Amino acid sequence: MSSTTGPAGASVNRQWRLAARPKGLPVMTDWEFRGEPVPEPGDGQFLVRLLYISLDPAMRGWMNDGRSYVPAVGVGEVMRAGGLGRVVASKHPDFRAGAHVVGTFGVQDYAISDGRGVIRVAGDSAPLVQYLSALGMPGMTAYFGLLEIGHPVAGETVVVSAAAGAVGQLVGQIARIKGCRVVGIAGGAEKCRFIVEELGFDAAVDYKNEDVRAALRERCPDRVHVYFDNVGGEILDIVLTRLALHARVVLCGSVSQYNNEGPARGPSNYMALLVDRARMEGFVVFDYAKRYAEAAREMAGWIADGRLKSVEHVVDGMELFPETLLKLYSGENFGKLILGVGDKTG
Repeated sequence: MSSTTGPAGASVNRQWRLAARPKGLPVMTDWEFRGEPVPEPGDGQFLVRLLYISLDPAMRGWMNDGRSYVPAVGVGEVMRAGGLGRVVASKHPDFRAGAHVVGTFGVQDYAISDGRGVIRVAGDSAPLVQYLSALGMPGMTAYFGLLEIGHPVAGETVVVSAAAGAVGQLVGQIARIKGCRVVGIAGGAEKCRFIVEELGFDAAVDYKNEDVRAALRERCPDRVHVYFDNVGGEILDIVLTRLALHARVVLCGSVSQYNNEGPARGPSNYMALLVDRARMEGFVVFDYAKRYAEAAREMAGWIADGRLKSVEHVVDGMELFPETLLKLYSGENFGKLILGVGDKTG
């Protein structure tokens, strides 16, 4: 099934739809790959040709039928995903053809929008993929999660898990910019080398090949003042035993638990919060939507002056969506995982 190039003469809109609710890791029978006619925009609408689709750990949670911060994706619906694309036809006064936009467009070649929740981006001011990375949702998550929930203070020790991932790599760099000592937890020697040598972390812990408890004791001699948790499970439990007095634990995600077939594992060492007079707080980045522009301006400034690197892992091919999504849960991705789906030159 081939992709299409524009509304004039275009015939097929490739889509990945949720066919069944996964039990554990999603498998091919949980998906339906189908073609639909390319839609035409009505009054007040515009048609977007997707160029890049954001793949995020939270997508696994959106497939479950349960209470969450957003409704579950319905069986039979196009899989929800953020994306960046080009407006190719428009009957909306604020979104003209040729504009680049970011929004929740789904895993498909084309999407119709009325503009709600869609942001125009300047395609010539930064690489487009950065609007799904440092200047997009991962950047907003790292920025507000660390600064508004973690409240790091210069000289403190910040630990972040999934440190080579989309959010973790940015959390560590922002903490360094704020004058903190940063220790990243990542899987494998290559990722640990990367976050120290390329991103400027002070130290790394290889959870696949080290005793995490002993490594944290060695690399965090002053204990942990801020822990930014992306993984939950055993790693969260271990870090709780190393908290400093009045530490802050930021609950961003729990990727180690998303594909459990039974109940998620909760923290058994939670009494450390009492002993250390610490706090653990979850957050959802959408709560800060009115301040995204503020954060993006500051992040763009840090990128421009070389203090912040935006690292993307792009895999091209709409047909590769199911297997590429699984990279998030096996830890195969470096930085922000993105699916490339459209002609970037037109």
